[in-house]
Parts: sequence; structure tokens; C-alpha cells
Amino acid sequence: MLVTAAFFSGFFVGSSDRQIGINGQFSNTDILQPAMIDFTPLWKTWNLINEKFVPATTTSIVKNEDKLYGMIQGLTKSLNDPYTVFLPPEDTEIFEADISGNFEGVGMEIGIRNNVLSVISPLKGNPAEKAGIKTGDKILKIGNTVTDDMTIDKAVKLIRGKGGTAVLLTILREGEDELLEIEIIRGTIQIPTIETELRTDGIFVIKLYNFSAISPNLFREALREFLLSGADKLILDLRGNPGGFLEAAIDIASWFLPAGKIVVTEDFGPNGKPRAHRSKGYDIFNKNLKMAILTNQGSASASEILAGALQQHNIAKLVGENTFGKGSVQELIKITAESSFKVTVAHWLTPNGKSISDGGISPDIEVKITKEDFEAKRDPQLEEAVKLLLQ
Repeated sequence: MLVTAAFFSGFFVGSSDRQIGINGQFSNTDILQPAMIDFTPLWKTWNLINEKFVPATTTSIVKNEDKLYGMIQGLTKSLNDPYTVFLPPEDTEIFEADISGNFEGVGMEIGIRNNVLSVISPLKGNPAEKAGIKTGDKILKIGNTVTDDMTIDKAVKLIRGKGGTAVLLTILREGEDELLEIEIIRGTIQIPTIETELRTDGIFVIKLYNFSAISPNLFREALREFLLSGADKLILDLRGNPGGFLEAAIDIASWFLPAGKIVVTEDFGPNGKPRAHRSKGYDIFNKNLKMAILTNQGSASASEILAGALQQHNIAKLVGENTFGKGSVQELIKITAESSFKVTVAHWLTPNGKSISDGGISPDIEVKITKEDFEAKRDPQLEEAVKLLLQ
């Protein structure tokens, strides 16, 4: 989440004035101790630490508040969900700066894939991409810190920093025989949104880099440009698009779907009834439209929602690689005035009921880009999509 927290679709902000004091007593009478849970071992350990623990140095003494935060972080870690985390004051401040869009860093989205810290996508034109970071790179070390069992938020904290400073990443990359050490000079992050191109073969290409608040309007202008071009073949490139606002994905899908068609369903599990998000019904295209969508492992969240909806409603064929598989919804809740809790509250389901978190969205035509393709500046995924539309 080095780009911005809002890049994960379905992000909510809530609040709670219910707090637990560091002495173990509830500070609000409406909080009840969970039934059948004996907290005696917890408080016994707390008291034993106070009675017996000897810190290594006088500067390593831990405050009661920090011990409390550590307890909560241990509780959230037991859920085995990399997106459910407790944010102490310093991390909350960083997180709030991110979602406001004011931040410095390296410009890439990261996530946990197969229990390994991985690059979802480097943002075009930003330090990570310029340094050679690629989608799918596995981050084994940040500086001298090994990333085994590291949370996303801790990784963000280590990687981000003031513009002009450097961070060294140790990378495991598919197709490389040895580990790579890549130094990135941090900078102010510039978030690209959209690019358009009318190819000489009559195919119109829209490259969408994120689903920000301005994406729907920019996409509408891109579609206007497409219609004025007279072309009837469209490629939507979602490769390396880490996602964004849910409403942006629904609005864009609505240009291609009749009113009422399901774009995505929010599944709250046993905590509530599913909620279907439906097309607004702009639906300006007829069956003469020929459309392909390019995806890869860097297509995540809102990208997966849009790609899955247009694929399963038979609007477009997907070409490329399997998407990332980030289909969960987080809610941010204030725990104290300075700390917060980010918790997964739901999962996204495609129109046919498939969980996006369960392996992502599979392409209709699978095409990989090899190291040789990259070095030769070939794009076999784009070439295959062009071939498909020209048939």
C-alpha cells in the first residue's frame, strides 16, 4: 500500500469510542468480555513482565502503552489476514497522509502473495519503475531487514521515506538465477491516470493506471475520443493497475452494461446480507463493439472488479495473465484518538459468484511476457489482443 490506501477498492472509514485501559479494565460499559474466554493467562503474563523482565539497556524500557499496542497487534496477526492490522499512532499518521494523497516514497503497490511480500505494480514514471522494479517481484529484504512474516504496513514504513533518500531492496524475480539488489531513490509520488492511442490498424487503446476519484470523468473523455475516431475495436489495458475506488469501477462498467446488471457483490459472510452493486446503465455500445482487456498480476482490486464484470457479461475477452486476487474490503475504525484498526469486513464476488480473493480473475487467453520479450521491448499480450480483435 505504498501508493495510497484508497487504491484498495471498498475502503471505509468508521469510528468507535470504545477503549480498553492498559490496566485491563474496560473504559466503556458497553464493551463485554467475550464469552468462554479466560483472560487470566494474559494478565498473569502482563504482571510477570512487570515483576521480572529486565530490559537489555535503560533505553529499551517499553511503556505500558506500547505493550498494549503489541498485544493488539498480536491479536490481529492471529487472523492470518495481511489486510487486517492495528495501527498505533505513528502508523495511523502515515496511513492518513497516504489516503489524503500527500506522500513521498518509491511509487509502488505491494501486497502479500503466497505468504511472500510482493510487488503488485510499480507506478509508471515513479522511482520504483525507473529503478527497474517489476510486477511480481518478491521482496526478500528491505535494507538489512528480512521480510519473512512482515506485515504490509511495516514494509510500507520501512520502504517509504523523504524524497532524495535511498532504500535498498533484495528481490527474487522469476526467470533470474540470482537475487537482485535494487536501490531506489525516493521521491514525491506522481500518480498517472489514463492514456489513449488510436493505432494505425484502427484499434483504439485506453490505458487506465488507477481508479481514482477523477478516473470516471477521464474515462468518459477517453470514450468520447474513441467514438469520434470511428473505430469499433477497443483494448482496455489494466495491466499494473492496482485498483482504487469502487464507485469508479462501477461507473466505468456502466458504459458497457445495461441498467441493473450486477458489477460486483459485496459478501459480508455471517455478519450481514450480501450487497449487489449494479450498473447505472449508460450502456452506449451495441453488439458491433469488439473489446479486449489486458490483465496481469499487477491488476488488482477495482481492476479485477471491472475485468471480471465485463468478462462474465460477455462484453470483453481477457488477454494476458491471472490477476492479483485482492478481493477484500477494509474498514478503518478509530480505537483511540491517535490509533486505529483496519479490518477486513467483506469480500468481492464477481457476477457469477466467484470470490476475487480466490485466485483472482483468469484470462480467456493466457499470454506471458518473458524476460526475452521484455529485453526486446516486445509486448506479446498486446499483440495477441490485436490479433483477436482483427479476426
